[in-house]
Amino acid sequence: MTASAACGKSWLDQKMSMSEDGQLTIRNFRFPDDYAAVFSLWDQAGPGIHLRRSDEPDEIRKKLERDPDLFLLAEINSRLVGTVLGGYDGRRGMMYHLAVDPTQRRQGIGEALMEELERRLVEKGCIRYYLLVTMDNEDAIRFYEARGWQRMELFVYGKDLS
Repeated sequence: MTASAACGKSWLDQKMSMSEDGQLTIRNFRFPDDYAAVFSLWDQAGPGIHLRRSDEPDEIRKKLERDPDLFLLAEINSRLVGTVLGGYDGRRGMMYHLAVDPTQRRQGIGEALMEELERRLVEKGCIRYYLLVTMDNEDAIRFYEARGWQRMELFVYGKDLS
């Protein structure tokens, strides 16, 4: 499915055919085939993505049992250029690991991935979703705020269960 097919007629139709390298395609992640390339992209994405135990193959496999249609890849000519991992618990959605190849940024790829994730979340009945950004990731903060995200004044806690 191309970004324009997945997202309907929008600015994306013009933006995604802009690449001299080819048409942007957004598709579902396929495990285990895509894992190594996605992990490498996350690893090279910069300071905003912190790889943890939850990003290891066994944990990704468990995530895919819940909502495989919310783990998306963006490709140009079958080359991975971006990814986003979404989740939905029946009440709220989450976005994790939005990453775009550093050489492909500022071309609408991240926005296309977010737009498709949002379309799929809405289709599931989701009315609100969240994301986490480290305080020092100023590029990501600007990116999200320019797209209507609002910072929430709260503390985030985590606890390892095993």
